[in-house]
Amino acid sequence: MVGPTRSKLKGTAPQPSPSPRALQSRRRRRVPGAGGPEMEGEPQDEVGMSEQAFPVGGGSLPGGARPCSPRRARNLNAQKCRQMEMATKTFFLRRFQFLSWYLEQLLDRVHLLRRRPFSGRATICVAAFLGLLHWIHLVTLFENDRHFSHLSSLEREMTFRTEMGLYYSYFKTIIEAPSFLEGLWMIMNDRLTEYPLVINTVKRFHLYPEVIIAFWYRTVVGIMNLFGIETKTCWNVTRVEPLNEVQSCEGLGDPACFYVGVIFILNGIMMGLFFVYGSYLSGNKLGGLITVLCYFFNHGEATRVMWTPPLRESFSYPFLVLQMFVLTMILRTSNSSRKHFVALCLSNVAFMLPWQFAQFILFTQIASLFPMFVVGYIEPNKFRKIIYMNMMSVLLCFVLMFGNLMYLSSYYSSSLLMAWVIILKRNKIQRLGVSELNFWLIQGCGWFCGTIILKFLTSKILGVSDHIRLSDLIAARILRFTDFDTLIYTCAPEFDFMEKATPMRYTKTLLLPVVMVITYFIFKKTCRDTLCVLSTNTYLRKQLLEHGELIFHTLQLLAFAALAILIMRLKLFLTPHMCVMASLICSRRVFGWLFCRVRFENVIFGILTVMSLQGCANLHNQWSIIGEFNNLPQEELIQWIQYNTRPDAVFAGAMPIMASVKLSTLHPIVNHPHYEDADLRARTKIVYSIYSRKSAKEVRDKLLELHVNFYILEEAWCVVRTKPGCSMLEIWDVEDPSNAASTPLCSILLKNERPYFSTVFQNSMYRVLKVN
Repeated sequence: MVGPTRSKLKGTAPQPSPSPRALQSRRRRRVPGAGGPEMEGEPQDEVGMSEQAFPVGGGSLPGGARPCSPRRARNLNAQKCRQMEMATKTFFLRRFQFLSWYLEQLLDRVHLLRRRPFSGRATICVAAFLGLLHWIHLVTLFENDRHFSHLSSLEREMTFRTEMGLYYSYFKTIIEAPSFLEGLWMIMNDRLTEYPLVINTVKRFHLYPEVIIAFWYRTVVGIMNLFGIETKTCWNVTRVEPLNEVQSCEGLGDPACFYVGVIFILNGIMMGLFFVYGSYLSGNKLGGLITVLCYFFNHGEATRVMWTPPLRESFSYPFLVLQMFVLTMILRTSNSSRKHFVALCLSNVAFMLPWQFAQFILFTQIASLFPMFVVGYIEPNKFRKIIYMNMMSVLLCFVLMFGNLMYLSSYYSSSLLMAWVIILKRNKIQRLGVSELNFWLIQGCGWFCGTIILKFLTSKILGVSDHIRLSDLIAARILRFTDFDTLIYTCAPEFDFMEKATPMRYTKTLLLPVVMVITYFIFKKTCRDTLCVLSTNTYLRKQLLEHGELIFHTLQLLAFAALAILIMRLKLFLTPHMCVMASLICSRRVFGWLFCRVRFENVIFGILTVMSLQGCANLHNQWSIIGEFNNLPQEELIQWIQYNTRPDAVFAGAMPIMASVKLSTLHPIVNHPHYEDADLRARTKIVYSIYSRKSAKEVRDKLLELHVNFYILEEAWCVVRTKPGCSMLEIWDVEDPSNAASTPLCSILLKNERPYFSTVFQNSMYRVLKVN
């Protein structure tokens, strides 16, 4: 590699004064081909003079003798110093030659990447490679965390705690049914989840991902069995005492491996989409690489799919990335084709179907687009089409979710209706003759107040006002409102405020400073353009209000930041969006004035170098997480239930363990972790009253009304306190202050549970009480 570079340098046109970099390159690249170090200019001149000097008297010297000039005194010490200096230079040049060459080549590649356009095929190949890289990263982290490949089927099911186990149980039901349609009918007429009620779990829990994956599983396994191809490999795993030997299977034929594998593939594809998204937004393929690198460097803050694969956002969020990419193309192009709007509608549907909180995220999107429409960054006709596509996606979800009324009573649907009304009445408002600023304020206030009023009216009319939504949790945060239901949510770590250390972690990877600089320049341009618009004609206004997609992403960033500060779980929207915004550091629309003064590749290379310092440390910390799942108390409990109770025995207990009981034993339960429904919250409050200060008889009678046969009491829940005000006793004291002076029922039952209950099983963590 050195040789061609050197010959290329020699072949260049001679210049009067070569640059220091070229001179350094010639010196360095001669080292591998020469026997010794290349001398600098001054020593070479001295050698030449000594060879041309004549001996004293003009006689010839004996063979091998060197001529010596009487005009130059030889200083041996100086000569030795020069030799030591050259030896030192040679050592360092040889040692760091590859590193220096690599940095130069990297700069050249950055320069070429900036100037040479990618073909569509090359872009797809790079995106596919990055998607494969992210898939490998997720699989590695997941396997390192719990040694999933060596767990038994029961242990794998136990790793799906809380609502994850609930969702996976319906996938298991479909694949174990005699046929796909029979399994689908079973989960649409489910009596095990909220016994004795029969509910449509697809409608209640947004189970389309499980239905689709179960169909794929049955299809793939059926085809492979038809051709006699093995779908899984099984072996016996010997565990340490007192654990017995278990069978562990791996491959496409194992349900848990197939289920988790599909989730990781989907999120791997998302990384390729991030590359395309960042490249398009910044107008430079290097911007796409910056988006991907920022995501990897801040991976722990951007997602938790590697720790909790079955959660709803694992299926839903990749489609939000697609939706925002399509919306960016619509905002940037002057004449968007019909296929863009169709893609917007379908990606909306794919985003909303798996996750009940998705509608509020789309509401923040409408809240970002509407001010842009009012000011003039979006043409009225284009904004009308965007609203129509969003309305159509709401109706499609309403139909596909069997008439789930929450789609019609959300802030999202109310904001769409109000935006539509304002579009229709905009010309009439303009005829009032008010100033431009007042015209903007009238539209903005009308949309905001109308959305809130319409939301509450539709909730009351449709009878869904008692359901907890993301907006209710945010309102409880802002208004400092607390009751039993909101405390159950907000006391969970993922629903707490953002950690104070999170901004510092963003800063160490340089993500936060870069995004703040980008946001500052976009806001500066927006404020300047808006002020100019108020005093210019229509033609100049059209020229000023360009690049609306940049304004949209900035407003969306502010919305995601507010959500993440209030609810830590919503960092999954903020961090990836910051990574997308970071791609704008390569955008000439934002920093064209800077790149005219300094070299583009030097700026980007310096930023990536600083980012990689902490980013590589973050990746190393993730890769160093090594664990192995083991939960002997829960395994003992599950096995006891399977072998010592009737199949129709009804269980109650804390929400996390109830999901595991339903998944692994298929016994009926009366409560579960999907806490948004009003009726389910009333049931859970009755079940959790065993951790209150109520009397044992009152709690027993309420449990019998729910047809409960066994109650799983977790002793840790009697005393655990995640933070001040969040122990079960403190929550119940807020809900039931009249009994605040009474003795906790949990303490009484641990000492003597009779006569209303009797202990039938007990280990270090769980105690099963039979309801008498």
